[in-house]
Amino acid sequence: MDQWTELYNEARRVQKAWEVSPFIEAGGVAAALLTKKGTVYVGVCIDTASSLGMCAERNAIANMLTNGESQIEKIVAVLSDGSVVAPCGVCRESMMQLAKDSGEIDVLLDYEERKVSKLKELLPNWWGSARFS
Repeated sequence: MDQWTELYNEARRVQKAWEVSPFIEAGGVAAALLTKKGTVYVGVCIDTASSLGMCAERNAIANMLTNGESQIEKIVAVLSDGSVVAPCGVCRESMMQLAKDSGEIDVLLDYEERKVSKLKELLPNWWGSARFS
């Protein structure tokens, strides 16, 4: 099994959409990331009736940080229908701020075709590069 299949399957494994309360739904989108140390972390989205929700990718990142790691090699986000979705702007920004070489993170854009993009291609001309100098 290749790494993208493993990550996709891990995201699907935790993806269970459910209503937490009349204000919160969780699990409609799931994400899995692979760190440079080879660890897989997962997360699900939390959608709220206000702007306080959190994307699956950032929850996977929070899981990674909680466990003492900070360098992502690959990431995938999966919608409830099984299709892959690119990270939103907030998630892209969050990943870029993790490390100087975060632009090299591989982001899966299409599972069937194995279409992959570097994070720096999804967030060109990033404003923060100079701070890593």
